[in-house]
Amino acid sequence: MRIAILGAMSEEIEFLLKAVGDYQKIDHARNSFYKAQCGNHELVIAYSKIGKVNAALTAIILVERFGCEKLIFTGVAGALNENLKIGDMLYATTTAQHDLDITAFGHPHGYVPGINIFENSDEKLNSVAKKVADSLGIGLIGGVVATGDQFICNEEKKEWIKSAFKADAVEMEGASVAQVCAALGVGFCMLRAISDEAGGKAEVDFDTFLTQAADKSAKFVLEMVKNI
Repeated sequence: MRIAILGAMSEEIEFLLKAVGDYQKIDHARNSFYKAQCGNHELVIAYSKIGKVNAALTAIILVERFGCEKLIFTGVAGALNENLKIGDMLYATTTAQHDLDITAFGHPHGYVPGINIFENSDEKLNSVAKKVADSLGIGLIGGVVATGDQFICNEEKKEWIKSAFKADAVEMEGASVAQVCAALGVGFCMLRAISDEAGGKAEVDFDTFLTQAADKSAKFVLEMVKNI
């Protein structure tokens, strides 16, 4: 099986590339894609760059050009759920785009015609993630992940997203990738290590814990691939 592993930033895939060792680099569409082998599976690893458009473009290329049948999105997120702390692991049960807003026409936040407000992730991949978490003794929490083209470091905005979408975490790419995978019929799983608490000091926490959180996610994802 050919499996895509996607991160939004270079830090989120550099640990993966070190772990797989040998890989082939392919440049396409102002980006780089890395083909490697992991057990019985062929991997295509990429980082999209930050934001929904970049992430959606990269996800489409991974599926349409490279023929990936499953996509695992790894990286970091800010906590909205007060029970999530820096370093915790989360998988997305559903995703939503918190910055879609045509409420002027009487629609709810996150809605535009032709898409679901909430997009579900793949239950089989989530089951693999939970199995891996149990084997590694890692606590893994499922929850709603809200996505928008904004780095959230404001308490008022944090509370609004949490309330409007019943969201547990917030980041800047996941829901756009989930939408692509749903449209193209590809199984999607998103894993996030909590890097900050999306409040007034989120930017400080993010810089401090990015590398640690990304490393943790990368190791987890490779264990998932071995169990698919």
